[in-house]
Amino acid sequence: MMFKPASIQDNASHETTSGLSRSPGASATADGEADALERLRRFGPRALTDPELLGWVLGTGRGSAGTYRQARDLLANLGLAELAACPAAVLAGRPGLGPARARRLLAALELGRRALGPAPVTGLLVRRPEDLTPALRDEFRGLDRERFIALYLDARHRVRAIETVSIGSLNASLVHPREVFKPAIAMSAAAVIVAHNHPSGDPRPSGDDLELTGRLDRCGELLGIALLDHLVVGDAEITSIREYGWPAPSHG
Repeated sequence: MMFKPASIQDNASHETTSGLSRSPGASATADGEADALERLRRFGPRALTDPELLGWVLGTGRGSAGTYRQARDLLANLGLAELAACPAAVLAGRPGLGPARARRLLAALELGRRALGPAPVTGLLVRRPEDLTPALRDEFRGLDRERFIALYLDARHRVRAIETVSIGSLNASLVHPREVFKPAIAMSAAAVIVAHNHPSGDPRPSGDDLELTGRLDRCGELLGIALLDHLVVGDAEITSIREYGWPAPSHG
């Protein structure tokens, strides 16, 4: 497609007619947005660049000079994976973003992650720890702090629900047995599996992990809801505390 460059006379005529002049930067931005819209119409969102897509997420449905430059600058410092793992409060503190745009951006990234994620874990039959590997990899991907989750199973050990119990600091999460077993009681779950990640990447259970496992196991016995396992997710491996060495029952 060929474009005839506007002459000085054409520009002068436009300025006289409209009473406004467009700066070269604004003109280039408008042309770039029109091109992006045309590519979106003809080829779909895959034809757009990361800054173009991000600019529309940050804006209100249409790109603009400000949002495009902001998206480009943001991606120059952080990749998409890093953005997805960035806490909302930290992202909101970046120049020009603020809480509303940070929420919008993280929501869009999370929807994309869910759309490409594995099949829902609900209904999955769990016979061994390895059955949960794909689901746990998806749950903990890209996190820079500890997250503690619980999976609630029926009497046949099929997953009925998965809930986040706690999100902690870079190396610890605070978990109370009440928060683990309250949903289990509400949904009449027969058993529970808990899991958390180690942002360090090391899947070996810590002393605190073993102590918490013992507490949860004792609470489960009192409630009649079995704690089947506690899984520790690292970068390359997932450790089953049931296989690693279950804490000895406490007497007294």
